[in-house]
Amino acid sequence: MKHHVSFDIELRKNPYKGVYVAFEGIDGVGKTTQASILKKYFEDKKKKVVYTKEPTNIPPIGTLIHDFIQEKIDLPPVSVQYLFAADRAIHMKTVVEPPLQKGRIVISDRCFWSSVAYGISDKKEDLHKLKNEEILLVSESIISMYHQFIVPDVTFYINVSETTAISRLSKMRKKQEYYETAEKLKNIKAGYDWIAKKFSKEITAIDGERSQEKVTADIIGKFETLNPKS
Repeated sequence: MKHHVSFDIELRKNPYKGVYVAFEGIDGVGKTTQASILKKYFEDKKKKVVYTKEPTNIPPIGTLIHDFIQEKIDLPPVSVQYLFAADRAIHMKTVVEPPLQKGRIVISDRCFWSSVAYGISDKKEDLHKLKNEEILLVSESIISMYHQFIVPDVTFYINVSETTAISRLSKMRKKQEYYETAEKLKNIKAGYDWIAKKFSKEITAIDGERSQEKVTADIIGKFETLNPKS
């Protein structure tokens, strides 16, 4: 039976004096590198900074997620969404919010936006064939699990092609993970492109195909413009 469901979602803004910054994108775009560079940039300015990443390694949920990503265990993708939600709830309350309350800068390698992009991909195998309203319905169902979480003050989506990402990942000499196939990365990138356009006020796209130095300069320049507490 089909039932029409319509609802509004209000994303929760950061109520604390600290600044919450997140980096997003498919695997291999350089999120970790740029997050580390931004952390040093702030520390050089004598700012107190906390660097963190998602999913966490906090057991048992964080450990279970990493076991799935590393293909040590097999789980239905829809169940992984609930694991991510639980892990992020723990992460938000124990790692992110306390330093924000103290006025510190929190830089996170991924936040809940990842679950939207990856979740759309998990639920729909070929985004390119979906109508806009179908993608919207799937994204709203995922966001409904996270709307009570704080949205980062600034979110940088580092955008590169799946071909570039695969090339970079191959140079890391690590075992390929669940989401690191060319087809999955292509689909997840389509999810990111969609949410970056749909939530353009919350997400700032960065061209990650350029040199590391140019990407860094772009991020720092845009942060100074976007930071609501500067």
